[in-house]
Amino acid sequence: MELTDIWFLLIAVLWTGYFVLEGFDFGVGMLLRVLSRDNTDRRVLINTIGPVWDGNEVWLLVAGGATFAAFPLWYASLFSGFYLALLVILVALIIRGVAFEFRGKIDSDRWRRGWDLAIMVGSAVPALLWGVAFGNIIRGVPLDTDHNYAGTFFTLLNPYALLGGLTTLSVFAFHGAVFVALKTEGEVRARAKALTWPLGGAAILFGASFLLRTQVTYGTGWTWAPVAIAAVALVGAVGAARTGREGWAFAATALTIVATTVTLFGSLYPDVLPASNDAANSLTTTNASSTPYTLEIMTWVAVLFTPVVLVYQGWTYWVFRKRVTRTSIPTTQGLPAGRS
Repeated sequence: MELTDIWFLLIAVLWTGYFVLEGFDFGVGMLLRVLSRDNTDRRVLINTIGPVWDGNEVWLLVAGGATFAAFPLWYASLFSGFYLALLVILVALIIRGVAFEFRGKIDSDRWRRGWDLAIMVGSAVPALLWGVAFGNIIRGVPLDTDHNYAGTFFTLLNPYALLGGLTTLSVFAFHGAVFVALKTEGEVRARAKALTWPLGGAAILFGASFLLRTQVTYGTGWTWAPVAIAAVALVGAVGAARTGREGWAFAATALTIVATTVTLFGSLYPDVLPASNDAANSLTTTNASSTPYTLEIMTWVAVLFTPVVLVYQGWTYWVFRKRVTRTSIPTTQGLPAGRS
């Protein structure tokens, strides 16, 4: 296997980790005021992801950095063509991060209500736009002979990409509801469990449509396997959540996201950004990659540091593995939200 193929696979793994981990962060954020009845409930919800959400975002930073270093032409064409959409995602992520820290600074319902809205919007916008972005990557975009994006912002708003956006939005919302049911007790858990049915139904509807369209139009023979796994896991997650088996449900939603990401990258390879106007202009793992020496250095760095990062993040989840309840929330209002 060539180093270019290895780095394409590693980037797929990084995006998979990001979608699985940040996916439930987005879901919890979107459902913040849906699953809560008062500020204590909302602090319970935020505290379920408070110790881990910023660590989960590291997967995005590493995925972007790896793309820049391993496939600079892919990075350049992607970030120039998708500039506005990626800027909106970045602003939403910044606002969400600020909101987590600022909502508890002042003991005011109006103050907290504004930051709660920022958390919800800052979670929903990336959840939607990541699906739109990857839908366009799989479908392909207009590229000129120099691999520069030749379309407009509205070129990205095609039916297939929008269906991808609705898929990630609904799947992440369902993933988040299952995570809340897994990490809480009492009324919050009951409300999250009740909401898994409609959210799971929406995820099945949009997810099945998107995956089937992806497989039929862009997939290969072997990608039928992850499509089938994603479908079975998603249906199983709904059933497990309804019967109170939140651990199994969360494992199934995570498997759904993993299988879906495998389908997307498997359908994309060996391209990294297909040209919808002329296949000769497409970026591939070969013509978009860095030099072999650069890839070799990156490989050694990844071998040395990746296990350290995985062990540290796994330890973090182990330390904060217990359920969060209303009785575990301190009454002090001055603490930053998500840190109490």
